[in-house]
Amino acid sequence: MSDLISLPAQKRERAGKGAARAVRRQGLVPGVIYGDKQPAVLIQMDPRPLMAQLNKVGFYSHQYELDVDGEKFRVMAQDVQYHVVTDAPQHVDFLRVGTNTIVTTEVPVEFVNHDKAPGLKLGGVLTVVRHSIEVTGKPDALPSTLVCDLTGADLNDSVHASKVAFPAGVKATITDRDFTIATIAAPSGLKSEMAEGEGEGA
Repeated sequence: MSDLISLPAQKRERAGKGAARAVRRQGLVPGVIYGDKQPAVLIQMDPRPLMAQLNKVGFYSHQYELDVDGEKFRVMAQDVQYHVVTDAPQHVDFLRVGTNTIVTTEVPVEFVNHDKAPGLKLGGVLTVVRHSIEVTGKPDALPSTLVCDLTGADLNDSVHASKVAFPAGVKATITDRDFTIATIAAPSGLKSEMAEGEGEGA
């Protein structure tokens, strides 16, 4: 279960591009809270606590408690728009969530047991194909990271989603195949040796 993280915000009255630009001129980030069959709430936020969370792993899989002028909203981040030059957040969308809400979000993958992977011991390189996996589940069931066990992974192996520990009630949105999330490639020097060996064998 993800911990509930508190973030401060204030209501804003007007929607539209002009109103959003006015909010940014004040040094704040405009945003919106929507979902759960309730009216949308327009908000504005101090960018500093928002950036502190954006810089952490699992921003989109965490639950947040938005304190909007004293009114509390339990939410998850859905989308952040960034400035094309400065990368500063320009707008943030939050989805209201309840205990039984089913959400779809990206959860980062954490690779463990590197020392138990023969391919890595031989100097192989772990190439991550998917740094995160899109999953569905109830907010309280979502982990901050998904753990992938590299035990037994050898040179030239592909590591598939079946090696990931999914918590009960959480599943990948891709269900029609055991997709690849990483590979272990042989280092260039070892590749040359293997090629030479094959040539001599021939």
